[in-house]
Amino acid sequence: MTKGQGFGFGIGKMKELAEAFKKAQQVQEGAKKLQEELEQMEIPGESGGGLVKVILSGNQEPRRVEISADAINEGAEVLSDLVTAAMKDAYNKSTATMRERMEELTSGLELPGM
Repeated sequence: MTKGQGFGFGIGKMKELAEAFKKAQQVQEGAKKLQEELEQMEIPGESGGGLVKVILSGNQEPRRVEISADAINEGAEVLSDLVTAAMKDAYNKSTATMRERMEELTSGLELPGM
């Protein structure tokens, strides 16, 4: 080891490390805020042209199901398919929303392996 080099962790690296910690703290704060926002969101999924609607939170927590009288008249098997399709629609929308919001939160960060 050459004199004065220490462990190769100079002032420039210390500044980079401090900036990385600052960004990590910002992401952590943003993630907490995002979690709160996702809990408050209502994301609808529907099927059968609106015969069945399923509403989830941004965290995919079920909120409610709305079934029209016309859907009920379709019979149990069709109704079951409509509810399942509406659930999938709401789930897909909620995961897309979550993904988009996380990308916004982490945009501009240079995270290894991302």
